[in-house]
Amino acid sequence: MSNLLTTSDEILASARALIMTGGYNGFSYADIAAVVGIRKASIHHHFPSKTDLVRTLVVRYRQDAEAGIAGLEQQVQDPLALLQTYAGHWAQCIEDASRPFCVCALLASELPALPPEVAAEVKAFFRFASAWLTSVMERGAKDGSLTLSSEPRVEAEAFMASVHGAMLSARAYGTPEVFATILAPTLQRLTPAAAR
Repeated sequence: MSNLLTTSDEILASARALIMTGGYNGFSYADIAAVVGIRKASIHHHFPSKTDLVRTLVVRYRQDAEAGIAGLEQQVQDPLALLQTYAGHWAQCIEDASRPFCVCALLASELPALPPEVAAEVKAFFRFASAWLTSVMERGAKDGSLTLSSEPRVEAEAFMASVHGAMLSARAYGTPEVFATILAPTLQRLTPAAAR
């Protein structure tokens, strides 16, 4: 049984890497078969269709993000430090190329062309991220650790857009440092004047 899980995980990892380089329509089961070293029929055994495969990938990606955020919340209580740590996580992922781009952000750029089942999961990821960031902004506004110029929900969406935009710029320029450079003013703006 564990062999099935290992093969399934390899298929998902391969799909994620292929999405990172070519998007949803940029790969086929033949590409995955070549990477993983199995027959296409074996992939269909685990994931009957590409829609099933990518939907499962996005669900697991969101579950991993939820677990990561839960762990972060246990370690860090200060809202500004949470945002800095979150941004630092992505800066490190981009620097070491372990997760050079959020797979859901990439898929969101293709949303009109995605199967409805995949699109729904991508939207669920963004709803999760937005809700968490909104809660961080609300806590920061309440305890004075963040300076907001808009409603917490708007600030959360702006922060999320800045993170994803910085990822895109770092990718476009091929320079990981661009990510932190772009996010620095956003974090500075949210930092109370007394703490600057």
